[in-house]
Amino acid sequence: MAKKDKAAVRRAVHTRIRRRVRGSQGRPRLAIFRSLNHIYAQVIDDERAVTIASASTVEKDLRGGTGGNIEAARRVGRAIAERAIAAGVEQVVFDRGGFRFHGRVKALTDAAREAGLNKNERGEEEESAEGGAEAAA
Repeated sequence: MAKKDKAAVRRAVHTRIRRRVRGSQGRPRLAIFRSLNHIYAQVIDDERAVTIASASTVEKDLRGGTGGNIEAARRVGRAIAERAIAAGVEQVVFDRGGFRFHGRVKALTDAAREAGLNKNERGEEEESAEGGAEAAA
């Protein structure tokens, strides 16, 4: 088997993810892309092929010292959540873009959840964790 570079492997994983993850008008897709120096997020309605909101560390107000760290990802996560809520979107499907769900990708999604995206989803996770702790006690 031929050796593949990291980018080719990531594209293959992203293709597999996209077979299942579809953004609708009621629940659009929050697509994340990260490069070495920046991180980008878009809320996309795949049915209409429209980008509803976007945010990235390339923008002047989100730039900061560097765009390639966790704090920058948190800034982008808060910004994308605010812009999506302003556009009338409260529920999204997260698309990690073939990247592992840790580091900057996790920081962005956690900040988006804290800023108000997928409120009900976050509450159910906390309730099940609390219920499991009470049952074990």
